[in-house]
Amino acid sequence: MPQSKPSVLFVCLGNICRSPLAEGIFRHQAGMAGYAQQFHAGSAGTGAWHAGEPPHPNSIAVAAQNGIDISGQRARQILREDLDRFDLIVGMDASNVANIRQLGTGRAEILRFLDHGDVPDPWGRGMDQYHAVFELIGQAMPNLINRLIRARKLAD
Repeated sequence: MPQSKPSVLFVCLGNICRSPLAEGIFRHQAGMAGYAQQFHAGSAGTGAWHAGEPPHPNSIAVAAQNGIDISGQRARQILREDLDRFDLIVGMDASNVANIRQLGTGRAEILRFLDHGDVPDPWGRGMDQYHAVFELIGQAMPNLINRLIRARKLAD
């Protein structure tokens, strides 16, 4: 990955529900703002249970209903090396952030996606929960994108 592109890694528990949605929404919204080629985005899970699998069918469906294709993503576990490969690592909840911090330190800034709460895990719940998570992530994503844009302009 080129060092000149600011990079963000979204992390949830298994990398099949929340973080693939966050990656897809990030790419979509950054593209709509004219920044499609300015950033690198990825996603991972703190666990390896689903490594190599596509996102959950409900995540794929809710993204597709909103014009975003995440079907090509494949789950992977976050690695220690990611702490130096990415500029920003974003946990979907406080537990994810704690697990990321247990990997050690690196150049990446680690933060929770929502300042004042967690993105709930929709796994094992109905489609309405996937819609709610999509909306929650979608509403909060512009703040993260703007943060990265400001940081990039400050560095230029």
